[in-house]
Amino acid sequence: MKTVLVVEDDIGIQKQLKWSLSDYELVFADDKASAMTQLRRYEPAVVTLDLGLPPDPANASEGLACLAEILAVQPDCKVIVLTGNTDNEHALKAVALGAYDYYQKPIDADVLNIIIQRAFKLTALEQENRALKASSSAQSDIIGNSDAMLKACRTVEKIAPTEITTLLLGESGTGKEVFARAIHKQSQRASKPFVAINCASIPENLLESELFGYEKGAFTGANKTTLGKIECANGGTLLLDEIGDMPLSLQAKMLRFLQERVIERLGGRQEIEADVRVICATHRNLAEMVAAQTFREDLYYRISEITLTIPPLRERGHDIIIIAKALLHKFNAEYHSQIHGFTDHAIQAMLQHSWPGNIRELQNKLKSAVILADNKLIDAADLGLNGQGNGKLDTLRKVRERAETQAIRHAYAVANTNLSKTADLLGITRPTLYSLIDKYRLHDLRHTDHEH
Repeated sequence: MKTVLVVEDDIGIQKQLKWSLSDYELVFADDKASAMTQLRRYEPAVVTLDLGLPPDPANASEGLACLAEILAVQPDCKVIVLTGNTDNEHALKAVALGAYDYYQKPIDADVLNIIIQRAFKLTALEQENRALKASSSAQSDIIGNSDAMLKACRTVEKIAPTEITTLLLGESGTGKEVFARAIHKQSQRASKPFVAINCASIPENLLESELFGYEKGAFTGANKTTLGKIECANGGTLLLDEIGDMPLSLQAKMLRFLQERVIERLGGRQEIEADVRVICATHRNLAEMVAAQTFREDLYYRISEITLTIPPLRERGHDIIIIAKALLHKFNAEYHSQIHGFTDHAIQAMLQHSWPGNIRELQNKLKSAVILADNKLIDAADLGLNGQGNGKLDTLRKVRERAETQAIRHAYAVANTNLSKTADLLGITRPTLYSLIDKYRLHDLRHTDHEH
């Protein structure tokens, strides 16, 4: 049930609103101080505010001050000001300060309900718009609006305009090259080349010539001078993918390039300047490799001025479904198919699968499903996930219990087993916390409470 904070000192009107707004959970406050306490505790999206608050009920000064303070703490809050019949001047002043709307007493339940419904609808639209903007702000190729991905996209926005050397970490198939391209496209080098080389896919004896190029006659078969990937990326961005697989013998030469920004082609003696921004990526744990002396420590610190960890698909929640729908649209166009979507069974199976191959695995399963599916909706069997998902969703009660239990235990640990501090961190009262502890049978929390 949606929460509305009612700031009103008249008990009669409080009772009237409680009856009129029965579709909402109402939280009451009778002055500015209690209003701010309730605002921080419940974070309501909508507030009704009587401007005539004590200690100045005859005028609107305290109500307007309360309005300003509410919007300072929670700028997106929709405040509906309640005024008297002849109080237009104060109502307009409230709107000028940022109130969402005003309503003149006496209260008509139907009209007030419509105003509040519109306020909640606008809040939902604004939240959706912010999520869409955030999810597409870094780069349209990065799909998803999970918290982890929004954080990663904000990091891309911050580092893209700089020249800092970035290390992208993530499991195979998480989209490290997509992130590297996003950094390039938002940088001042966007109009210059983006060149990627996979250090794991090229044999060791060829990798050096691929990176640095070679002069004519440098080795048997070198019939002409050939530019390496570094020179080809001049002015732009070079992605060294799977740099954890770069041979130790080549790491020293790569370190010199990163420090001096000059290269020498194989068989050459001339130093060539290379203006290149370098982004590195790997699925390996480079810190462990440094400890095992299979990766140079000085190179590790040189390439990881900024480290961005890309979350695996299994940790991205409903991003899986968003990505699947985007890929389905792409493959429909590519294979001239007319698949309309997914069955509930397929959606549950995708959400429950661990996706060890991440987005690359999802792409492969969807591509084959689009080609082979017999129906207009893709089922779990079409995805090869027939043993997963039963088409049943967890009830909201189970989801809430799991989330609240996790939040309480986390806050309890942060508060060092002090229940009063735990309640403060969670924004609830201590009796409410005790009630939740009893409800979810977290009795070990009570037995070890230390009030210090």
